[in-house]
Amino acid sequence: METTRQAKISRLLQKELSEIFRQQTAKTHGVLVSVSTVRVSPDLSIARVYLSVFPADKAQEVVENVKRNAKTVRYDLAQKVRFQLRKTPELAFYLDDSLDYIENIDNLLKAAQSDSSAEK
Repeated sequence: METTRQAKISRLLQKELSEIFRQQTAKTHGVLVSVSTVRVSPDLSIARVYLSVFPADKAQEVVENVKRNAKTVRYDLAQKVRFQLRKTPELAFYLDDSLDYIENIDNLLKAAQSDSSAEK
């Protein structure tokens, strides 16, 4: 169960991290990184950040690059939220593949539907 404080901090971190990634990806044309979800631990020390990357074929490479630069991203985040938070949580980045999962389900449903209509 997420507390109200955790939810507020999650929204704040998501908003600020989205802005940081928007500024960084403006330099790399053709790659779009969005922060889909941020989950904060109950003691507010760790934030799990789920990133959605477009195009999907560059997703793993981008997430690995973000993981390598996690300290820089945390520093940039700390500068933005220094008046709202005393301590900036440690950031753990993960690839959010829920959109790929949804697309796969849609493709399977379309294939099943076309098979059933072909049998009629």
